[in-house]
Amino acid sequence: MKPFVAVPFRLFEQLSGVLSSSQPIVSLMARLYVSWVFFASGLTKIGDFESTLFLFEYEYQVPFLSFTLAAYLATFGEIVLPVLLSLGLASRFSALALSVVNIVAVISLEEMPPAALNEHIIWGVILLHTVFWGASKLSADYIVKKRTAALN
Repeated sequence: MKPFVAVPFRLFEQLSGVLSSSQPIVSLMARLYVSWVFFASGLTKIGDFESTLFLFEYEYQVPFLSFTLAAYLATFGEIVLPVLLSLGLASRFSALALSVVNIVAVISLEEMPPAALNEHIIWGVILLHTVFWGASKLSADYIVKKRTAALN
């Protein structure tokens, strides 16, 4: 390879290596961000559960469920699933379940401002990343997988 081509190619390869090695950290940061969003929402629901029930009865149009059951499921999901996702424990399941919560939140509101919809899309993409590719090496799932493989 000619020197003027080889040098940029080598630099690109080195940069690619650095970026690839940072994937677990970026994945963890993304999981922590989206976990905090849902966990904070769950804390808000717990903080004033009467208001939560009111909103689920009169504001949100959750299909197929009674408003009471929907409120309890959403609150439980927004408290427990983000903790699991942050730890990377049952991360694919947690991310998939939070994706369902995210989708239901979008379809249950009659009118959603475009900025709020954009946030839900971003959260959904982050969650789908974890559903499809897992939680990376910085997760409890990875530790469990390694220990299970060592036992076999």
